[in-house]
Amino acid sequence: MHEWALAEAVLKTSIKVAKERNIKKLSEVEVVLGQLQDVDKEILEFALENMKKGTVADSAKFEFIEEAAEFKCRNCGNVWRMNDNPIDDAIIKEAVHFLPETIHSFLRCPNCGSADFEVVKGRGVYIKSVKGE
Repeated sequence: MHEWALAEAVLKTSIKVAKERNIKKLSEVEVVLGQLQDVDKEILEFALENMKKGTVADSAKFEFIEEAAEFKCRNCGNVWRMNDNPIDDAIIKEAVHFLPETIHSFLRCPNCGSADFEVVKGRGVYIKSVKGE
């Protein structure tokens, strides 16, 4: 599953950062989940709990921050959020989950109707902070 690969990447990156900062035991890792990725947080959390055993992240708590998708129209300058114009179609959500760039095929600016917009927030998965001793 996609979430297991994400968990592996998050864990490896957390451990790498810990080594770079001479952290012997991770206590908390904040992970931002962009809305466009449509990550199943429970599966990601389950995967991390299983993968972290025996590592410096063994007792770390992984906190998840959900970042809403936000867009800016290049035509009229309008800024809007995904929640202002939600996608209910499961097939479209799945396409965007695996390839967020496809969002341009399914959304239009609610102000002018243009498909020429940039993704300002809510794309990707990244580590916001790493804490430990």
